[in-house]
Amino acid sequence: MGQARETMDQFTEALTTHQDVKTIANLFAEDAVAYTPDGGEIHGRENIAEYWRQMTNAVPEATFESLAAFEVGDTAVDEGIFSGRNTGPLAFPDGTSIPATQKDIRLRGVDFATVQDGQITSYRLYFDQLEFLGQLGLLPEELAQPS
Repeated sequence: MGQARETMDQFTEALTTHQDVKTIANLFAEDAVAYTPDGGEIHGRENIAEYWRQMTNAVPEATFESLAAFEVGDTAVDEGIFSGRNTGPLAFPDGTSIPATQKDIRLRGVDFATVQDGQITSYRLYFDQLEFLGQLGLLPEELAQPS
């Protein structure tokens, strides 16, 4: 197992064992960049850690079920299912938030972490935002119903 895989595994463990945001921040390089469906392009260790703090506050007992894990050079790739109950406020990139919906979510996603010197320098997360909002009950009924 290489450095990218080890760092990605530490990151996943930190998120799913509900470690403090400083532990998560320390896994990222100071000038790291993250790309997420809901947060867009996020620059810097502290901003990336804040994104994850908000997500772990929204779904504090989240789990991650690994479906596939790869390492190619300096990049680790995970596919899995993120699940839990939305029991905390859900923050949006514009600074607004909504109260917890108390609904269960189960989302399939893929993330990529490029690692240099033991820290994530580039992180990309992909999941279906419409599915996420639908599971939370936040879509108009006509959009939430499968066709």
